[in-house]
Amino acid sequence: MTPAAPENSAPPAVSVIGIGADGWAGLPDASRAALLDAQVLIGGGRQLALLPQRCTGERVCWPTPLRPAVPGLLTAHRGSRIAVLASGDPMFYGIGRALAETLGPDALHVLPHPSSVSYACARIGWPLEDTETVTLVGRPAARLAAALHDGRRLLVLSADAATPATVAALLRERGFGPSRMRVLGQLGGENEDCTDGTADTWQHPPGDPLNVIAVDCRRAPGALRLGAAPGLPDAAYEHDGQLTKRHIRAATLAALAPAPGELLWDVGGGSGSIAIEWMRTHPSLRAIGVERDAARAARIARNADRLGVPGLRVVEGRAPAALAGLPRPDAVFIGGGLTVPGLLDACWDALPTGGRLVANTVTLESEALLAARHRRHGGDLVRLAVAHAVPVGGFTGWRQAMPVTQWSVTKNPRTPLAARAPGDNA
Repeated sequence: MTPAAPENSAPPAVSVIGIGADGWAGLPDASRAALLDAQVLIGGGRQLALLPQRCTGERVCWPTPLRPAVPGLLTAHRGSRIAVLASGDPMFYGIGRALAETLGPDALHVLPHPSSVSYACARIGWPLEDTETVTLVGRPAARLAAALHDGRRLLVLSADAATPATVAALLRERGFGPSRMRVLGQLGGENEDCTDGTADTWQHPPGDPLNVIAVDCRRAPGALRLGAAPGLPDAAYEHDGQLTKRHIRAATLAALAPAPGELLWDVGGGSGSIAIEWMRTHPSLRAIGVERDAARAARIARNADRLGVPGLRVVEGRAPAALAGLPRPDAVFIGGGLTVPGLLDACWDALPTGGRLVANTVTLESEALLAARHRRHGGDLVRLAVAHAVPVGGFTGWRQAMPVTQWSVTKNPRTPLAARAPGDNA
């Protein structure tokens, strides 16, 4: 016999209603019916003000910060018919995500409205599928830098009326001053408007806080070109010489093989180039840079900010002690400190089955250590050598950079006995 479920144990059914700048007039019948039936109406003050008085449910404004308040607010109104208001499409950078993660998707009845992005593309004639969206709502403006490529079209979701000026300044600083900007306010409403200009000449006063910025990316002549693939120019980084150089960096990222949603530990971060280019390959990727030197740790943060991945977490401290308590990684890169006792073991032990480890070195002592680990665990042990053409008198010759020994390996459930050499205690 199945035990009876405790009273009120089932999650409440929550209607999530998308609403636009056109308010009640723009809602379909199903959305209106859900709002009229609700006993509790939750939303922002601006959204709640769009509802007529015949929506008689108790009106509750979201507190600030919003995300941590979601579980408690829903629990406080458990058992009531709840309708949550959201701008546009609740599942597109909206409150729908937080509600689904809190209650589970089966507890939600989502009724979307056209998003501001759909409206913006309709107004300026951009195909939605070819337009990249970057939100700056509750996020640092620096993240826009990773999306800047000549000829690309971007839609930026603004945090407030000051966001367009912030975006214009960032575009100028990153070498994209010629980019055209159009600020579309109150999309779908009676007071819809558009302000046009370029980042270089942007002097418009703040307009409506409910706006979307359309950016036609144009790189200024002479500005450094940053591609989408790993191996950015060395000149893109501020560094003191502790930098994994461009060609080695590209090979290292190929060995790390980032995939969406994964977390990297960059141990001995130096200038942060590996972690930064890991995160630039996909917006869902995460990384933690571990660096013992305070000046270098600060430099990593500046490089991350400039190159569009301000979410890179920098841990200042000496590994392996600094690794304690960090979230478990999907991949680890060791760029320095291989001979520190316990470091390699700590990194290896932290990896789950299927996790990847890549270590680079230029010293004989660390190379011997990697050779021993290669005998024990397998993987690939390679030597990477790069030479650059330089003037030699009136001619041209090759200048060889220090060769880099790289060990890359995927952690398997168990190491075959044959992979361990007799007497290998490394």
